Amino acid sequence: MTKNSWLQAIGLLGAVAVATGAFGAHSLRDQVSPERLATWHTGSRYLMWHVLGMLAIVLSQKDLNPWRWVLRSWLAGSLIFSGSLFALVILNKGWLGAITPAGGILLICGWVIIFRTALLNKFDDE
Repeated sequence: MTKNSWLQAIGLLGAVAVATGAFGAHSLRDQVSPERLATWHTGSRYLMWHVLGMLAIVLSQKDLNPWRWVLRSWLAGSLIFSGSLFALVILNKGWLGAITPAGGILLICGWVIIFRTALLNKFDDE
């Protein structure tokens, strides 16, 4: 993906993160149990943190090639992790929670890729 494509995806996901946070705080509060509301907010929080991480990478790096697997991992992980939590709450289908760890693993993979790449000195010092 190009830098512009990443920024489009990041902008959309950032808007979704804010909207889901607001929706949870104002519309879901009286509609779901406190446990389900906490689940919803976990999805919003993890989404925003990873959107901010992707934004930091895309804005700070001239060459995104060394970061492509981090970005892809966080994008897919965010969609699966947060998306499955949102669906679990809205649809009230507990089995959707079984999908969430796959997204969490992808989020973790992005962080591990950063660690491993830095450990091997593969990032260019600018």
